[in-house]
Amino acid sequence: MFPDQPRLPHIRLTRNRREFIRDAFCGFGGLALASMLHDEAVRAGTPDPLAPKLPPLPVKARSVIFLFMSGGPSHIETFDPKPLLNQLDGQPRPKEFGEAKYQFIQENAKLLGTRRTFQKYGASGIDVSDLFPHTARCVDDIAVLRSCHGDSVVHSAAQYELFSGRVMPGFPSLGSWLLYGLGSETRSLPSYVVMPDPTGASVAGQPLFMHGFLPAVYQPTMFRPGGRPVLNLDVASGVAPERRRETIRLIRDLNQATLDSADQEFAARINAYDLAFRMQTEAPEILDLSRETRETLDLYGVGVKPTDDYGRRCLLARKLVEEGVRFVCVVSGGGPGNMQWDAHEDIEENHVRKAAETDQPVAALLTDLKRRGLLDTTLVLWGGEFGRSPEAQSGKGRDHHNLGFTM
Repeated sequence: MFPDQPRLPHIRLTRNRREFIRDAFCGFGGLALASMLHDEAVRAGTPDPLAPKLPPLPVKARSVIFLFMSGGPSHIETFDPKPLLNQLDGQPRPKEFGEAKYQFIQENAKLLGTRRTFQKYGASGIDVSDLFPHTARCVDDIAVLRSCHGDSVVHSAAQYELFSGRVMPGFPSLGSWLLYGLGSETRSLPSYVVMPDPTGASVAGQPLFMHGFLPAVYQPTMFRPGGRPVLNLDVASGVAPERRRETIRLIRDLNQATLDSADQEFAARINAYDLAFRMQTEAPEILDLSRETRETLDLYGVGVKPTDDYGRRCLLARKLVEEGVRFVCVVSGGGPGNMQWDAHEDIEENHVRKAAETDQPVAALLTDLKRRGLLDTTLVLWGGEFGRSPEAQSGKGRDHHNLGFTM
C-alpha cells in the first residue's frame, strides 16, 4: 500500500535487561518493578529532608536574621548622606541626575533635601543619620551597601524580588532556599521562622515568605505577635509525657501506612506533628522571655514604648539562632502604608516614628549576638525593598526609588 516506506519489524530483539523489563507483557513488567522498588524504599524509610548538610564552601555563618524594614526606608535619611541634594533643595531635578520612573511623582516635582544630620562613627568612619544613635555605636560591625538596585518600583514585585530574586510570586524565598541547601540544626524548633509586624501584613502578603515550588517541608513557621508567639504549647493536664508520645507515634504510623511518597503536603504535615510534640517539651522555655535578665530586657527596650514589640521579637530572634534555627525574619512595618516605612506624605514623621521603634532593638541584637559569640556565625541583614525618591511627593513626602538604595 505504501511501497516507498521501509518495513518495520514486528519483533525487536531485547538488547539488555532494562529493555526486557520494559517490554515484558507490553510494559507491565516495568510497572511491577517500579512498584516493588517503591515498597522497598518505604520499608527502608525515606531520608530526612531537613537533616543538616555541609555547605559547598567553607563559611562561618550558620544562621541568618533578616531585619526586614517593609515599605522602603529612605537611604537619604538613614545611611547615605546627600549634601548636593540639600544644596539643590526646592529646585527641579538636573538632567545630569538621569531619569527615574516613580509611581506618584509629578513632572514638575522639586528636589527635597533632608532635615537629618549625619556623623561619621567608629574606626571605619561610616556615616550614620541621627535617626539611629544606638545603631551608630555598632557601626564597625556593619557593612553598608549603598549600591543596591531593583527591577520594580512597585511594593509587591520589589518585595518578591528581594526575597526570591523574581518580581512575581511562586518562587522559593531566601529562608526556604537556605533550609533546602543546608538543612536544619535543631529538632525541637522550626528552622525557618517569620515574625510579622502586629499592625498587619506586608503588601506582598504571606507568599512573600513561602517555599514556592520546593517541597512543603521547607515552608516557614509564622509566629504570632504578642506574648504567645506559638499557641497550644502547653501539654494538657493529666496527660503523661509517655502517653502523649504514644499518641504521636500512633498518628505517625497511621499516616505512614497510607503515605504516598509523591504527596509532599502530606509528608510536611507528618513532620509538623512530630515537630509540635518536640516543641511542647523544649520550646516553652526558649520562647519565655521572662527568663532573661533585667539587663538584657532593658538592652532591647522590652517593657517600654515604643521599643517593646520590636525589642521582644529581636530578642526572640537571638534566642532562636542560639538554639540552631537557620533563618529568622523580623518584620518592621505592616498594614496601611504609613504604618510601614512608606513615607509618601511626610518623610520626617514616618521615619522618626519607625526609627524610634527599631533603632535600640537592632543595636541590642548586634550587641547581644556579639557578646555571646554568635555574631561570628550569624549573618544579620537590615533593609527594605527599595529606597525613596530625591524629589518631593505632596511637598514633604518621598516616593519609591528602586535605582539606588542602601542595605
